[in-house]
Amino acid sequence: MFEKFFRGNIPPACEYCEYGKPTADHQMILCGRNGVVSPFFKCRKFKYDPLKRVPKVLPPLDGYSEKDFSL
Repeated sequence: MFEKFFRGNIPPACEYCEYGKPTADHQMILCGRNGVVSPFFKCRKFKYDPLKRVPKVLPPLDGYSEKDFSL
């Protein structure tokens, strides 16, 4: 079950690397190895940190009314 959520096929990006921390304006990443970099930058030292990954927002459900859910 662990592998289902934390697969190894995550594309590398400093945004969710163990060595990266967001700047105050959340536009750039402070890397402990490369300094200030873009959130989508990647290097050889990339180490995935699953707790930094933010899931995508799902679109709202349209076309349902309260009548659809009543008995």
